[in-house]
This record gives sequence, structure tokens and C-alpha cells, in this order.
Amino acid sequence: MASRNAGYHSPQSNRYNGDLGKALAAELGILLEEVGKLRDERKQLQFEVAELLAMKAKHGFGGEFQPDWQPPMPPPAIEAPLPPPAIEDVPQARPGWRVVNKRPERKARTQPKITAGPGPSSSSPGPAALPPPIQNVPAWAQWRPNPLLAPTPVQPPVPTSLSPPPRAGLFGASTPPPPGGGGR
Repeated sequence: MASRNAGYHSPQSNRYNGDLGKALAAELGILLEEVGKLRDERKQLQFEVAELLAMKAKHGFGGEFQPDWQPPMPPPAIEAPLPPPAIEDVPQARPGWRVVNKRPERKARTQPKITAGPGPSSSSPGPAALPPPIQNVPAWAQWRPNPLLAPTPVQPPVPTSLSPPPRAGLFGASTPPPPGGGGR
């Protein structure tokens, strides 16, 4: 067995493999350069074709530049416009400002208006029985409570029972615990 494999690893075969690898690498480099050049040329040609098609679209029928284009003819002479209507024919426009009529002055009342409440009779002292406000005192110091609006005392709630109401479960009364402590 040793004699059969001996020819594959000889120094001559190693040198031959090395030379072959170098030649193939050089050839591959040349081919890759050519492929790169061809790819660049193809890109350039595609760009030129696109430019030519754009130019054809602009200069062809219905394009931006039409070969048989002529400037438009001037429109025929227009007759003189009609004179504006006379001012008397136009209805008067409403003014932008509204007119405010002045109110007539009110006459002073000879008797003050009396409002009687439904509760107390006229014999009980009303709001007129309050002392007149003191002058030269700030407004907050002159305030007096309204005797007609006296607050009523709050009644304490009556206690019903001290025990909480029995709990009701979602599906009725709860199940009593099992006898014997309920352990596992």
C-alpha cells in the first residue's frame, strides 16, 4: 500500500500542482478583469439607451418638443365691454355697522318693590331689622349672614346593627368548612 500512494506526494507532483495553481490564478485574474470591463460597458450602454429613449419621447409625437409646433394665433378682437350699470340701478348695500337705538331713560320708582316670603308674617322682623352696614370698613368685615337661610343641624345616623350582613357568594351562600379542621 505504501508504494501506491508514494507517487502522489512526490516532489515533482507538488511542483506541478504549484505551477498549475499559479497559472490558473493568473488566468482567473485576467478573466475577472474582462468581466468587470464588460459589466461597466453594459452599464454605460444601458445609460445611453435610456438617454436616447428619453430624447425620443421629448421630441416625438405628443412629447415635450413637437416639430410642427406653431405659436397660437391671437384671439379675434374682443368687442368693447359694456359700460357698468348706473349707480341708481344698484340697490343700496346695508351698512357694516349696526345701528343701536338709544333706550329712553327709566323713571325712578316711587315705591320700593316688596317681596314677601311664604314663611314668616309681616309682624316678624325681616331683613330690614338688620343694623345698617358700618362705613369705612372693608367689605368682608361688613358681611352679615342671611337670617332666612339659617342652616339646619345635621342629625346623627341611627345605628342599625353592629354585626356585618351575611356574605353571599357569587353562586349563592358559601359552603361551610369541612368537619375536622379542613386540613389535607
